[in-house]
Amino acid sequence: MTTFCQADVLAIFAAKTVRTFCYGFLGIVLPVYLSDLGLSAAGVGVAVTLTLAGSAALTWLVRRPAERYGARAALLALGALSAVAAVIFLSSRDPRLVVLAAILGNVAVGTGETGPFLTLEQVRIARAVPASRRTVALSVYNFLGYAAAALGAVTVGALAAYRPLFVIFLAGAAVQCAAYACLPREASEERRRPEGTRLPSAPLIRRLAALGALDSFAGGFVLQSLVVYFFHERYALGLEALGYVFFATQILTAASLLLAARAAARFGLLATMVVSHLVSNVVLILIAFAPTASVAIALLCVRQLLSQMDVPTRQAYLMALVADHEREAAATTTNVARTVAQAVTPALTGWVMQAVALAAPFVAGGALKIAYDLLLYWTFKDVKLHPDA
Repeated sequence: MTTFCQADVLAIFAAKTVRTFCYGFLGIVLPVYLSDLGLSAAGVGVAVTLTLAGSAALTWLVRRPAERYGARAALLALGALSAVAAVIFLSSRDPRLVVLAAILGNVAVGTGETGPFLTLEQVRIARAVPASRRTVALSVYNFLGYAAAALGAVTVGALAAYRPLFVIFLAGAAVQCAAYACLPREASEERRRPEGTRLPSAPLIRRLAALGALDSFAGGFVLQSLVVYFFHERYALGLEALGYVFFATQILTAASLLLAARAAARFGLLATMVVSHLVSNVVLILIAFAPTASVAIALLCVRQLLSQMDVPTRQAYLMALVADHEREAAATTTNVARTVAQAVTPALTGWVMQAVALAAPFVAGGALKIAYDLLLYWTFKDVKLHPDA
């Protein structure tokens, strides 16, 4: 790895760590905070949907500037929006402005991150490291994210207050911008796709995006913020207990990512994605029938130990599926499809929790995710990866 690549990867790793540390506590605080401000379960679901819709819009809007001016400028602009979001959190208790801040800050409301930061950073990492080390680099990238999010979750239990956490978010946005400022500059033409050039891999990208949309639609039923709400309402767990629960689940998720690269090297990227995800979704359905908080938490821990092993392998698979000049388009298309699909579900989930059963989303989400796993394997089992990947 060259010095240029080291600077690239280390700066991105630092930004990822700081950002997801903040997401770790914001994903827990946001639904409880909105509930304290007077929103019902349906209102919290709509707020989460709006947050995801905003993330999808930012992901789509950032692609062209990133191709034209490079990822550095686009990431700096996104970091500045996070700082604006933190200021709004600190200065207003109006639920509408709180939701606007969550949108501007691209606050992660699930256990994993989606959105414009992820889109740009995974492409930058793919270009900075050789193909043989790509899955390892993306595993470390995601490991740092989940480990930092775990520390963020436990911070909720330690502080158990909103304002200090919002101050930390503001400081984190500043550190994130400083990390992006250290990225080497890119020539504007380096990342631009020649005018009129078609994407040879467009059909594959569309298929993967469509399947990803199904997975994310299903995942919208069990976003972390909604799972937090479930545990808060069904088992009467408070902020402190919730912080420790999701600290444990994030630690287990982070640990599993260290196994992803090894599993992919032995079984292949596609097989690792499908099998680990499939088993985790069976466990997800079982959470709906847990008789006590202890059993539900234990099942959630098992689920998180398996469910995110597909994340670095999926990212590496996507980067290996297309040519280099297609990577921004591939990452943007798949992430937008995932985020938009996920944005549809939370508002529906809030209604389902009220009208059907509090645990019903776990069954719906798990069943749809199992369908995604089977379709993913059937669709891509015979597809060859790009020869230049």
